[in-house]
Amino acid sequence: MPEPTPPVDFSGLIRDGDLVVCGQATAEPVTLTEALMAQAGCLPPFRMMVGPVFSETFSASCAPGVSFLSYGVIGNARRLAKAGRLDVIPSNYSAFCADFASRRHKADVVLVQLAESEGRLSASLSNDYVIDAARGARCVIAEINPDAPFTFGAEWPQDVPIHMRVTARRPPVELSSPPLDDISRRIAAHAAGLIADGSTLQFGVGRIPDAILSSLFHARNLGIHSGLINDAVVDLIERGAVTNAEKGIDPGITVTNQVIGTKRLYRFVHENKAVSVRPTSYTHGQNVLARINRLVAINSALQVGLDGSVNSERLNGVAIGAIGGQLDFVRGANASAGGRAIIALPATASDGASRIAVDVETVTTPRADVDAIVTEWGVAELRGCGLAERARRMIAIAAPEHRDALSAQLRTSKR
Repeated sequence: MPEPTPPVDFSGLIRDGDLVVCGQATAEPVTLTEALMAQAGCLPPFRMMVGPVFSETFSASCAPGVSFLSYGVIGNARRLAKAGRLDVIPSNYSAFCADFASRRHKADVVLVQLAESEGRLSASLSNDYVIDAARGARCVIAEINPDAPFTFGAEWPQDVPIHMRVTARRPPVELSSPPLDDISRRIAAHAAGLIADGSTLQFGVGRIPDAILSSLFHARNLGIHSGLINDAVVDLIERGAVTNAEKGIDPGITVTNQVIGTKRLYRFVHENKAVSVRPTSYTHGQNVLARINRLVAINSALQVGLDGSVNSERLNGVAIGAIGGQLDFVRGANASAGGRAIIALPATASDGASRIAVDVETVTTPRADVDAIVTEWGVAELRGCGLAERARRMIAIAAPEHRDALSAQLRTSKR
């Protein structure tokens, strides 16, 4: 059978050295990105900015003439990083997005996935850096996806031109929740003790955040102000645990920057005025976060040092994580009245190594900002503690088989 006609011929659109920006995560315009990668071998060399990747579009062997950039290594972007093809920009997510608004990052071509309802356009599943990137781009191509939900807060600005429109050939990318395991449930049981009724939650993607959310069904008057929401949020809302009544701002409204989940979540947010997909300047802004009552930031890590320093980016010299919004929300939670900043992680890596370390490979969240560290072995409350007490508390939540070695390493490091 003949090859289907591509939705766009990029040969006259991509110039040598262009920076091409596409929607991230579930907002990736897959019809457009697949076509671009298929044609990349016939195009001038260009740079491609990606965020978290949950599609199969960008393989390690695709488009050898393309240089990939990202603010972190999340999802299938790890394939590019492992192959040495992903240049990571070490930036807090809020600053990375702001750099597009200030033109520090200047996009030439922008590919977006949009939803349309009664003549209105919405950025749908993500209100991140793409709109600001499009505002200064030479060419903006919109993939109108009839299966993408129309979300409020993410309406496409009328002053940002769209130069070309195509119809999506497949529904939006989905990301199912990973199955919970015993370790994630044990971590969640400890973390849940730090989350009071009336708290406002921020969380990320993964098994541990999902386990913590799943442990909160019996909580009352929770709120959501987060960088993302997933299917677990629908469960909490439908069970009455989330009312958004005591947040202090945006009463009755679930606020997020991205929608990452399955069709069930997409149906829930479609034209739902109780959900607002807001820009990063609002979801991650320190002046906003400080006004929220009892903001609880729930984030993960690759390692935590005995002094409380958090590494969420690199292990053994390989980038496998991201700075993301972690520090934005940790500092926001610390500034919130009654807020908590929780870093939750398994005590042991898949290869048996301790994730509690004397020193971390790189620092994502400095020890001065750390609050509570949670593993399956308990909670280390670190705020206000001296270094000696921090080390004692961190060793207490390490896996039992690693505690003696950590104590010995600590004594050796002090000589």
